[in-house]
Amino acid sequence: MLPRVPFLSRIFTHPGRLKIPTCLMRPPVRSLNVHEHVAYKLLKEGGIPTPKFGVAKTPDEASKYASDLNTQDIVLKAQVLAGGRGKGFFKGSNIGGVKMCETPEEAKDLANKMLGKLLVTKQTGADGRICNAVMVTTRMYPRREFYLAVLLERTFGGPVVIASSQGGVDIEEVAATNPNAITYEPIDIEEGISGEQAERIAVKMGLETVKNEMAEIICNLYELFLAKDALLLEINPFAEDMVTGNYVALDCKCRFDDNAEFRQKELFALRDWTQEDPREVAAAKYDLNYIALDGNIGCMVNGAGLAMATMDIIKLNGGDPANFLDLGGGATLETVKEAFKIITSDPKVDAILVNIFGGIMKCDIVAQGLIAASTDLKIDIPIVVRLQGTNVKEAKALMAAEKDAKIVSNDDLSAAAYTVVTMSKIVKLARSINVKLKMEVQDEDKSSGRKKCQ
Repeated sequence: MLPRVPFLSRIFTHPGRLKIPTCLMRPPVRSLNVHEHVAYKLLKEGGIPTPKFGVAKTPDEASKYASDLNTQDIVLKAQVLAGGRGKGFFKGSNIGGVKMCETPEEAKDLANKMLGKLLVTKQTGADGRICNAVMVTTRMYPRREFYLAVLLERTFGGPVVIASSQGGVDIEEVAATNPNAITYEPIDIEEGISGEQAERIAVKMGLETVKNEMAEIICNLYELFLAKDALLLEINPFAEDMVTGNYVALDCKCRFDDNAEFRQKELFALRDWTQEDPREVAAAKYDLNYIALDGNIGCMVNGAGLAMATMDIIKLNGGDPANFLDLGGGATLETVKEAFKIITSDPKVDAILVNIFGGIMKCDIVAQGLIAASTDLKIDIPIVVRLQGTNVKEAKALMAAEKDAKIVSNDDLSAAAYTVVTMSKIVKLARSINVKLKMEVQDEDKSSGRKKCQ
């Protein structure tokens, strides 16, 4: 399964009609996700109203921020990059990721039970994710809840504002049950958003009586989107407070383009590496594009398009990819070896398919890294290799000379995919009955031009 992609990327074919999620066919990409308190700060700086809040990393800080709020309506929200925090729970307790309380003392006690603990939600899996901070904020009592977002969408060739009068719920449910409740407004990237467009969005959200105020907020959100090189700014819910009548953003998801890191250094310094997959963190250090998936066949490929095609052909042959890994064009012996280390650190991996089309990336470099990794890391699972392009003859000679490595070479991608899927099933079955297999690569079959294994 590919990483879950938000509804916002599953956009429309034309006005009023939803389309099947085309984003599932796109190469996985890494983008910066930030904590809720960072999103609040950005919104506030951008002129979008938010509740008063503080970020506590100790129980005493939580007590102080709760006292500063000067209210009995206090909320503590675990700062964990995962959805479903309110319905989640901390390991070893019945404490959820979002808790209400009335006094600073209660806030301190709750923070003590949350900080440094693992929060388990529907998105974290059974292992959970560490909570290193809690956001202390004022509980709001929404009279009405709305949905407002800006994102980049290739269907429109640029930014689009999406809004709905039905916020506070999963927008995918709204799209399925009442698609007419969702409105979208493509924005000309050259011209920017106009006041007329912003007012039109406000009216469609059911906010005609405050359309001037709302139009300013929509324009501010769009300007923030541009200024921060965002891919997504999603406010859900944007609410009218029952007590004050003010409109505030109660939650915001943000994603930022990794390609903009060079000019958004301050923002990217806020990346919380403790919230990311350790393998993805290790890959980033070597400029490898790695995303963990749910299958058992490791993939090492150069080029995002070829990587997607490789995963497709694995699926076509009845297998499931364990990862997306793009070496890129400038990989070295060290990065190839590191790539193998990352792939094999996943205990689910039963076999590996290497598919390289050498252009800038030289096949012999991959072969050297493969042999070094197989020897140094003592890889005991099958590796099926398909190499074409620059220095492929040299690469094949290197692999042919290495008798100890469990490498099966195949020039045909379809046959290589079939081989790796078959071998992964054999390894998986053997592991399930606690049997250890020993693989031996035989000499080349002269009739087929392929190496055989047993």
